Amino acid sequence: MSQRNTGVTAQVVNAYACPVREVLDRVAGKWSVQILVAAARGPIRFTELERSIEGISRRMLTLTLRNLERDGLVTRTVRPTVPPKVEYELTSAARELHETLQRLTDWAERNRTYIAESRAAYDAEHQPELLDA
Repeated sequence: MSQRNTGVTAQVVNAYACPVREVLDRVAGKWSVQILVAAARGPIRFTELERSIEGISRRMLTLTLRNLERDGLVTRTVRPTVPPKVEYELTSAARELHETLQRLTDWAERNRTYIAESRAAYDAEHQPELLDA
């Protein structure tokens, strides 16, 4: 349906969608999801996260954790030991999000064969179009 037919202006759509999109971009990011899954079992140290998330750099892990902390999804606790022990833990909001991510993961697992078959059928049907493009 076109914007003209709904009576909804772009400003109204953007006023609502932009904050939601911003939150979804943050929590659905490649590294955020993996951090949330890794921390779901309880408090976890930085080095444990770093080892459990393949391909993440220290800088990206630090930035992502900082953003998740800023968004209220993880808490950072520094224990006064030598050297200091820093642990990250999911907040109640992040635990709720983890449940949602788990349902999405379960759905993806149940439907991955169906999606692969659908893609193959689509590609077979549209192959001439794809070659002409």
